[in-house]
Formats: sequence, C-alpha cells, structure tokens
Amino acid sequence: MKRIFTTVLTIALSTGLFAQVGGYSVGDTIENFTVTDIDGTEHTLYDITASGQYVYLDFFFDTCPPCQTTTPIFNEFHDKYGCNEGDIFMLSMNNGTDDDAEVAAFEDSFGGDFSHAPAVSNDGGAGVVDERFIIGAYPTYCMIGPDNTLLIGDIWPLSDVTTFEATFPDEFEPAVVECTPAVSVNDEPAIDFEIFPNPSNGSAINIRLDNNTSKASIVIYNVVGAAVYNQNITTSEFAINAELTIGAYIVNIKTDAGVGTQKLVVQ
Repeated sequence: MKRIFTTVLTIALSTGLFAQVGGYSVGDTIENFTVTDIDGTEHTLYDITASGQYVYLDFFFDTCPPCQTTTPIFNEFHDKYGCNEGDIFMLSMNNGTDDDAEVAAFEDSFGGDFSHAPAVSNDGGAGVVDERFIIGAYPTYCMIGPDNTLLIGDIWPLSDVTTFEATFPDEFEPAVVECTPAVSVNDEPAIDFEIFPNPSNGSAINIRLDNNTSKASIVIYNVVGAAVYNQNITTSEFAINAELTIGAYIVNIKTDAGVGTQKLVVQ
C-alpha cells in the first residue's frame, strides 16, 4: 500500500529507515499542545501523559486513500484497549485541510464498526500540530511515551491491530478492556460540575455542582463499566469517600436539572 507523500524525502542510508515525523527525532520531547475534537472535547498532551498513558497519533486527511483504508485499524486498536480509558490514548489528527464537518463525514464513511478515537480537524487546532510535527506522508502513525518523548515516528506498514501491539515497550502489557458503556441520559439536559483535584491520588476527591442543586446521585464507573462507587448527596459541594486505585474512571451525576459525565484520573 502506497502512502501519499507531500514532500520529497531523503532516505538516510546509514540506517535504511526514515520517520514520517520530520519535526522531531526519536527521543525528542514533544512540545505540549491542546486541541478540541469534533465533539467539542478538549485534549492536552501533557495532561494525558501525566496519567501514565502512552499516546498514539494518527495524522490523516479525508481524501487520502491509505488513510481511508487504515483508519478502521486505528479505531479497532482504540476500541480494544478501552477507548482512551486504559493505559493507551489514541487521537486522530487532521493535516489542517479539513473542517469539523469534513472530518465527521470521513469518520462516518471510513471509521469502521468500532468506537472511534477522538478526531480533530483544522477547526480544533490539528493543523498547527501537523505543522509542528512536519508530517512527510499520510497517514503517519506515531507513538509518544508518558515522559512526552517521541518513541516511534512512523508505524508502517500497517496490516492490523498487531502492528500497533508490536510497538509496546518491553514489560508494557496494557490490559484489553471494554469501553465504558455510554450512560443513558434519556434526553435530559446536561449539567456541569467540577472535580478537584483531577488527577487525584484516589483518597481526596471533591465535587462541586455549578447549579447549586440540593439533591443529586453520583455513580463512578471503572474502565470496564462496573460501578465502583455510588452516593446520594444533598449539597452542592461534597467529598467522595472512596479509595480508588490508579486508573481512569467515569463520573456520572444525575440531578433534578439534568445529567453530567466527566472523566476522573487517579495516579
């Protein structure tokens, strides 16, 4: 399968290899970035890696045939390892030529029958990140470690999920987990709330509701969708008295005004 090359590349004969990430070399520290995906969720690299997750980026554009062919594999990888709630975080990054609507149409048409990794268009800042990485061909899949260094600049050729799994460092064995099931809100309006600190050490977690409600129920789910904590409260600010182990959780709160869901990281 050929990729689409956007520049003339020189192959380093000393190694016989080249990385499609031209802006960084393996071992370099990746500059922090914040992007917003097509669903309106913000993602900051250093916040993700601070939780100990390895980050896989997919650089693509919507009319790129090899991107269309391999995107389902990336999404299957995302689905298999917990939809960014486990030890791995996946993010699809547009090259800056497509807006939210175009990226959404791309995902609908070519994303496959899996839970899709968050996708960022030029509207959400993907073009700026693409320019920093100086991507030489599309698609380019790369890997960033929890210490924010580039571990692999070009995961290719991509045959199936095992290609990604072959990049796992020695002694890194991420758990295969189901994605947290979507919480049904029965068309109820969304509410906002604050979790602090987040990330947390697991024993001192506080929640503040923005609507000053006097009655609410809270349920916390682990990465496999099991409820690990539940409580009914009657104040707008309260503490969670639970000893949560290291990992990612989904906090769901239901009040008379509506339902809210947020991610909680314990490290």
